[in-house]
Amino acid sequence: MNRNEDKIRKKLDELLAYTEEKGGKHAREFIQNAWDYAVATYKDKTTPEGFPFFEHHIEVATLALKEINLGVPSAICALLHSMDVSNNEISEHIKISFGKNVLEIIQGFQKISSLHTERVSFQSDTFRNLFLSMIDDIRVILLLMAHRLNDVRRPFSLTKSQKIKFFDEIKFIYIPIAHRLGLYRIKSEMEETLMQYEQPEIYKAIFDKIKATKQKREVYIHDFIKPIEKELIENGFEYQIKWRTKSVPSIWEKMKKQNVEFEEVYDLFAIRVIVNSKSKNKEKEDCWRVYSLVTNIYNPNPKRLRDWVTTPKASGYESLHTTVMGPDNKWVEVQIRTTRMDEIAEKGQAAHWQYKGLMRSKEVDDWLVQVRDVLEHPEALGDEYAYRPQMNQEFIFVFTPKGDLRRLPMGSTVLDFSYDIHTTIGNTCSGARVNNRVVPIRHILKNGDRVDIITTKNQKPKTDWLAFVATAKARNHIKRQLKEEKYAEAEIGKGLLQRKLRNWKLKSSDDLINYLVKHFKLDTSVELYYLLAIEKLDLSLVKSVLKNYLTEKQEESAEEIVPEKKSSATEKEGSDDILYIGDNVKNVNYRFAKCCNPVPGDQVFGFVTNLGSISIHRNNCPNAKRLNDRYPYRVLEVKWINLTEKAFYIVNIKILGQDSLGLVEAVTRTISNDLRINMRSISFQTIGKRFEGKVNLMIKDDEHLTQLEHKLMQIKGVEKIVRVK
Repeated sequence: MNRNEDKIRKKLDELLAYTEEKGGKHAREFIQNAWDYAVATYKDKTTPEGFPFFEHHIEVATLALKEINLGVPSAICALLHSMDVSNNEISEHIKISFGKNVLEIIQGFQKISSLHTERVSFQSDTFRNLFLSMIDDIRVILLLMAHRLNDVRRPFSLTKSQKIKFFDEIKFIYIPIAHRLGLYRIKSEMEETLMQYEQPEIYKAIFDKIKATKQKREVYIHDFIKPIEKELIENGFEYQIKWRTKSVPSIWEKMKKQNVEFEEVYDLFAIRVIVNSKSKNKEKEDCWRVYSLVTNIYNPNPKRLRDWVTTPKASGYESLHTTVMGPDNKWVEVQIRTTRMDEIAEKGQAAHWQYKGLMRSKEVDDWLVQVRDVLEHPEALGDEYAYRPQMNQEFIFVFTPKGDLRRLPMGSTVLDFSYDIHTTIGNTCSGARVNNRVVPIRHILKNGDRVDIITTKNQKPKTDWLAFVATAKARNHIKRQLKEEKYAEAEIGKGLLQRKLRNWKLKSSDDLINYLVKHFKLDTSVELYYLLAIEKLDLSLVKSVLKNYLTEKQEESAEEIVPEKKSSATEKEGSDDILYIGDNVKNVNYRFAKCCNPVPGDQVFGFVTNLGSISIHRNNCPNAKRLNDRYPYRVLEVKWINLTEKAFYIVNIKILGQDSLGLVEAVTRTISNDLRINMRSISFQTIGKRFEGKVNLMIKDDEHLTQLEHKLMQIKGVEKIVRVK
């Protein structure tokens, strides 16, 4: 056995061993049979460069199996791809011995290989249309890829015109296809070879600089990954960390795009964190958790986040890419993925499938459509040109300000996130800071967002919130809160209606309420009371409906429309909206507000509380403006009647002025002796020449208080008297 035969034998043994490992002994037998048939057919043939045909075909077959992850049928096609399948005897033998699909792949391969392109540019529409029209099986493209990659790796002697054609084919056909199919290692290798041909001096200069900075770069990377490893271990992750220097063409593109020198390219290398997820369902969550750990150590650049976990590339590539500020203020790219994702990244979409039999599935057809698309639009090769399958858009992962991870359905809003944190936060949510930018509650969140909820004390759930929340949890909490508020408002509405019925001289009864519910086509009395409380139902309309109803019931009209015994709280029918209060008024549940302590004779108004009672406030009460502005429908006009001299009311006054000898005695004498007013407490404080006194009194009414204020103002030194809470 000569040297060439020994070399070929070793390569064949490697191919057979890998085939057996991948497909078993039966697969090995198929490859051995194909090899024996190839040897008998090719005999002493050589390639144009002088290499034995056998060696070239073994290398293509091995490359197809190991690096492109094709199956045994494709490896057989690689061994036989130079066969003359136009010969009926050869085509029949291949069909019988290895299957119809093997014959079809070889025929497709040879059709593309035999295209006459001397007068047609590889980037022209004519060639692309011709190329695409001849492809029916994706394995034809992959076999062509393996063939061209083998050509790139071998030294070859071509004329100038042949080199132009060869590298144009690499540039405009196979590099775009490798990109789309996720064969990034192959793409990078082809780009390196292309640049060495097109720009050899620039390539060498960058390559030499990369080599010269290798040792320094490795020390930096070791320091960079050390704290990441510590966090991964503490959080129980099984992981690998790899790193690689970016390719020369990639660095050159960055230099041109950023208009900088080699030394100014900040991300010369990429760190890859590979985690071993326990189940596929946990993969995305694991990736985002690692992202949180990394960005808690190093500050990320938000503009450089690339989420190909949620929306994979057209090739099926899945990974999280972020750029963070490392030691010495240097930017470092970090790629985060799982073991499965890394395998696909290394071997491309073909890692998903076992190539057995015909590949006619819809998924393969879709893949072929994408390949055609990239050849028709080669300018769209950027990372933004991504295949977006719906099946991968079920959930998003977002972070709290402290870096805790939250998983939400795709389409979730700021409001969904706030309810996921806590019900109270959801109920009072008025917006958020997403990645340090203020957004409204309707803002739809994206993967990797960091969300800081903004709450407002007076905020409360509204019905329209139900229209844009995406989670059942948020929807249920909103409905529950709206229902509670509805019942609270309904109690207020019930009190309003009962008072009106008394003013209208109608006896409140279940019959009247049930009639109103039925008349206005409502489901329950709660809805009736609620509509009255929020002024969606006018009380004058209710009055008209009730009077018509009672008039129609002629036989009961005398009993139904009977005026109640005249109460001191009501007068003529024209005074429907006035509440009368006084010592002898019965059946009116009211109390004096502690914020202003009104007394008989004060100018006052009534306010219906949440409990249905009425609180009486002075018109100049500190809370008057707020109550009138926010709840005008709960404000009542109030008048005093039947006042007696028996009742006394607590009033607090503040006396201010210039301090002088005997002033306190004069004040107490005026209050106790002259006006005979009972003082419950009194205190005076002097600051310099000024004094401030506070007196708690029991008075009859506002006239009594006015008389007291007049008397006190006659005392020397008293300058001002203020009524306080």
